[in-house]
Amino acid sequence: MLIQMKVAGLTIDPITNTPIVILKDMGENKALPIWIGLFEASAIATELEKIDFARPMTHDLLNLVIKGLDVTVSMVEINDLRDNTFFAVIHLLKSGVPVKIDSRPSDAIALALRAEAPIFVDEKVIEKSKSVDFEKKTLNLDDLKKDKLKELLENLSPEAFGKYKM
Repeated sequence: MLIQMKVAGLTIDPITNTPIVILKDMGENKALPIWIGLFEASAIATELEKIDFARPMTHDLLNLVIKGLDVTVSMVEINDLRDNTFFAVIHLLKSGVPVKIDSRPSDAIALALRAEAPIFVDEKVIEKSKSVDFEKKTLNLDDLKKDKLKELLENLSPEAFGKYKM
């Protein structure tokens, strides 16, 4: 089952100094942290902050090309988590014909924000994400005080992240 989610904010993993995008379901009952690259975090942050550049950046360009070809981004879907890597699909509509494009979740999210398309996460991804791999040692969230961490993630507000510094 797919769960519609929204970008709740960006933060930095204090252990790895890697950016994390936090998705929350529409009822704000479930949260999904996805570790992403610095450039993708920048692309998401600039769209969240509605920062305009004189020339289109990569995700802006992709959105312009898609629109220019009379194609619509109907949704993006984070559909799998394997070996601590998230997978996504961008769903396009071209003359009513659905087209699916494989994507990294961070790129799919950056595009969805620009195209004002909904973001969905497969329920199985949320279940699989309850195990986290740090330096090739898998730790179950039970070992990391699962209930406390879950409560923290589920109750985060966008204000808790502050402004993402670039």
